[in-house]
Amino acid sequence: MAKKEKIVLIGAGSLQFGLGTIGSIINSEILRGSTVCLHDINQSNLDLVNQACEEAIAKENLDLTLESTINRKEALKNATFIINSIEVPPRFKWFDLDYGIPHKYGNKQIMGENGGPGGLFHSLRVIPPILEICEDITKICPHAFFINFSNPMSRICLAIKRKFPSLKFVGLCHEFPGFKHHFSRILGTPLSNLEMKAGGLNHFGVLLKIKYIDKNKDAYPELRKKAPEHLSKLNGFMFDLDLNIYILEKFGYIPYTQDSHFGEYISWASEKGDVEGARLFYNEYKAITLSIGEKLKRLIKKGRGSRLVKPDEERAIPIIEGILTNSNHEEASVNLPNDEIITNLPRDLVVECPAIVNKEGLKGIKLGEYPKGLAALLRNQASVQDLVVEAILKKSKEIAFQALLLDPTIDNTKEAEKMFEEMLKINQDYINIE
Repeated sequence: MAKKEKIVLIGAGSLQFGLGTIGSIINSEILRGSTVCLHDINQSNLDLVNQACEEAIAKENLDLTLESTINRKEALKNATFIINSIEVPPRFKWFDLDYGIPHKYGNKQIMGENGGPGGLFHSLRVIPPILEICEDITKICPHAFFINFSNPMSRICLAIKRKFPSLKFVGLCHEFPGFKHHFSRILGTPLSNLEMKAGGLNHFGVLLKIKYIDKNKDAYPELRKKAPEHLSKLNGFMFDLDLNIYILEKFGYIPYTQDSHFGEYISWASEKGDVEGARLFYNEYKAITLSIGEKLKRLIKKGRGSRLVKPDEERAIPIIEGILTNSNHEEASVNLPNDEIITNLPRDLVVECPAIVNKEGLKGIKLGEYPKGLAALLRNQASVQDLVVEAILKKSKEIAFQALLLDPTIDNTKEAEKMFEEMLKINQDYINIE
């Protein structure tokens, strides 16, 4: 390949992200000869990831150049692709506060990462530093392609779209790819025999179409009959599917999230969702993530880091390969500006949809009109996202509070005001609104 790529991993000190992404790059014939730059503000974690990756590259004698720096501007020089996965640390401390403080004031948000009061303050913390990254990109490597994994996905991507409209970007989430195997099991047929289209908003999407390829027949009628019984048996750790079943039964379409996120955007989710299951999922996920992180650190320090550098199942590297090779392949689920992709949702919105990948980037596949009842739920969330992003771009406390009042989980204005002020106080070193 004539042109050598430079791929920058921002947030590479998050060990699983850094090691998995490098593992996928190492596994790519197309990316041979590339430079990979690891960037993080946590020097100690960054050094550990760099050590493991150096060992893996040397072990395989690969034609890859590895760089590592805490200087973002240095990292971005000559970058052609940037993959972002940052959080404001400590991640789980903030998640606990985002969930717990609203509940102290009677709020019934089911999760609090992407929607609800927790999602508002998560957005206020994490979107400004991501916009700073994007500003550097526009100055240092304006033609680079930006791939975002950070949450709240829809709000981050909408903020990027509005503030940096010329920046080429996509948001990636593994919810739909991770859920598809359920449809194969429910219908008793291989995934390869199912043609599917899904979309909506990130963590708030449904399977829109499904058909048997061999029979050229709509599979949704059979899915509607069989899915509730199958899904009800899966509730427990890593699964919270009561709400999925209810949405399927009442709206006719099945959500493709299995970890409580869909309920973040619905006022009655705490009634119909498995609240206990949602907290079990979160607490177990937190414990496992922290445990794995410590285990990875110990193994790298013992010189066993090379074996930890394995390909992950995320889609960033296949998308980069597709852009470089003009593959024209279809990605099942990405987040892109709503360029008439879903016609009954606002255009000034980022939607989750399938897309075609080629040398120009990603082009969303048009899904047409969304089911009307579900579109109404999504339009409410679109209005919330609109105000959240406007509050951040204008640094406006007044607009941020309006966004909170618009959130469907808010049912008491006095308690909302007290909650808002307390959340502002504990976030005062991390957010900039007035």
